[in-house]
Amino acid sequence: MNHKERMTNALILDLGNVLVAFDFTRGYHALAPHTPFSPQDLPARIAQTGLVLPYERGEISSRQFYQQLSEALRLDLPYDRFCDLWSTIFLPDTLVPEALLADLHRRHRLVLLSNTNEIHFQMIHRTYPLLRHFDARVLSYEVGAMKPDPRIYEEAVRQAGCSPQECFYTDDVLEFVEGGRRCGLDAVPFTGAAELERQLRLRRLLD
Repeated sequence: MNHKERMTNALILDLGNVLVAFDFTRGYHALAPHTPFSPQDLPARIAQTGLVLPYERGEISSRQFYQQLSEALRLDLPYDRFCDLWSTIFLPDTLVPEALLADLHRRHRLVLLSNTNEIHFQMIHRTYPLLRHFDARVLSYEVGAMKPDPRIYEEAVRQAGCSPQECFYTDDVLEFVEGGRRCGLDAVPFTGAAELERQLRLRRLLD
């Protein structure tokens, strides 16, 4: 069955670098004044801790992440200030117009699907009003699984309330797009709002 023959009842959208742009170097530069390490050293130092993936799978709490990372990086920051600096990776302008999401939401169920963590998502939820157009959110730290693990796509489909074949999905990471396709989703790479709109019109999801 090709996409012209599919009946789409729900749209599943990634968050980072689909709706909201991010740049990790912003976070490294924000943290560096509070550690002995340079912004260039921080990516490797953080990777060596092995904390990020367990945190994004919800296996450790935000406080545990903060405490263990602070110890590893020799950070001297209160928790709230750490959260602010850890979230500076996100850019203020969204990549998809809110009006497009509002239009889609009038016609279809919208599900947010993201590999993320509690600190980042709380900041995003406070900062970006366009999230109000989503009917459901499927977040790795709440599900206990990260893309491309089939379990997180299965939960997104469950939240969509229809079959995988009735779900359109877009993500900026090709590995995650392919993971969605393996689970039966009509999945396409996200390369920008204009191409997203073109794909949606091909499927008659937009006028």
